[in-house]
Amino acid sequence: MEKKVKIPEGVEVKVEGMKVLVKGPKGELERNFFSPLYSGYISLEVKENEFIVKSENERRKIKAMLGTIAAHVRNMIKGVTQGYRYKLKAVYVHFPMSVEVKCDKVIIKNFLGEKTPRIAKIVGNVSVKIQGQEIIVEGIDKEEVGQTAANLEQATRVTHLDRRIFQDGIYLVSKE
Repeated sequence: MEKKVKIPEGVEVKVEGMKVLVKGPKGELERNFFSPLYSGYISLEVKENEFIVKSENERRKIKAMLGTIAAHVRNMIKGVTQGYRYKLKAVYVHFPMSVEVKCDKVIIKNFLGEKTPRIAKIVGNVSVKIQGQEIIVEGIDKEEVGQTAANLEQATRVTHLDRRIFQDGIYLVSKE
């Protein structure tokens, strides 16, 4: 059983054991797929313009892992060629909230009139831009971009209030 991923021009994929390094025009990503459960069953290789994940074993969990590794490498290739961009929107009805970026944190002030600011962590090598009420999260690693967007949403989560009335918060609008 094997899964193949096409490697486009301008992208270089290197395999060292279970470690995969992908270089492209936007940067480089590295990921280690080592797992003691699958170490003897799965092999990774690059032939011509294809990344190949192989296994001689036909067990269901190993087949699933082949698909997972192929999907991760596909996302890494897309990240170093196109990048990922998530757009979020800061929505407020009751109190005007202000959002600003400082170092590796996003600070949300005056959320629901609270005196202490709420803080969302920026994960990894991700850039966050604020344009009015729109927040743009960009990067080459899909997981880091997604986690940063999730941290922003989670920081403005409303508890103990009716969500139909208090709709203030930061919400994901689109993924590109």
